[in-house]
Amino acid sequence: MQLSLDLTTLDEALATAEIGVRAGIDWLEAGTPLILAEGLHAVRALHERFPSHPIVADLKTMDAGYLEAEMMFRAGAAFVVVMALAHERTVREAVRAGREHGRAVMADLMLVPDKPGMARRLERWGVDVILVHTGYDERHHDASRSPLADLAAVRSAVRLPLQAVGGLSIEQATKMPALGAPLVVVGAPLAVADREFRPASDPDGLHRVLRDFVAAVKGTAS
Repeated sequence: MQLSLDLTTLDEALATAEIGVRAGIDWLEAGTPLILAEGLHAVRALHERFPSHPIVADLKTMDAGYLEAEMMFRAGAAFVVVMALAHERTVREAVRAGREHGRAVMADLMLVPDKPGMARRLERWGVDVILVHTGYDERHHDASRSPLADLAAVRSAVRLPLQAVGGLSIEQATKMPALGAPLVVVGAPLAVADREFRPASDPDGLHRVLRDFVAAVKGTAS
């Protein structure tokens, strides 16, 4: 279970992460808005506050794969995210940084036309996790778009762990382990407001949502 901290202040991110950890979240994601706002400091602060919880740095790297990944690994990230649409060398260089630092690389299939074909290439290039991702603008432009449309085809194409990301409901998310995507992400709209980069509820309400969400997903997966 991964909590996506798509927030814009470090104080809010740490407070939300604390709620998530109490609710049973396993991984914490420094979302792209948080990295844009707070940079490496956010990754470092999350790692220092929650050293037993792997930190995912959602960089969405498109170039300088080794350099960007190395910066985040040195700050305490366990995973970095590179875009599948980036140059092959960018992906391979991010993977090289991961191997050197004993960390891992996630590759995001957002907007790739042939997702199964690209997933097979990413597996050959050495990435560790593949994200089947419907982006924020894409799903708000067309509400019918969902990672579920591509998940089965990608699952059949590779053996790597998968995440399905992008506006999933609690009901949909609880089905992810059974559909072959066991690395379940919670973010917008359940934990983060869908049209604003802020928590979706007050602290007590957010804790209840996350606690029930974790219980539902892990109960289904067991």
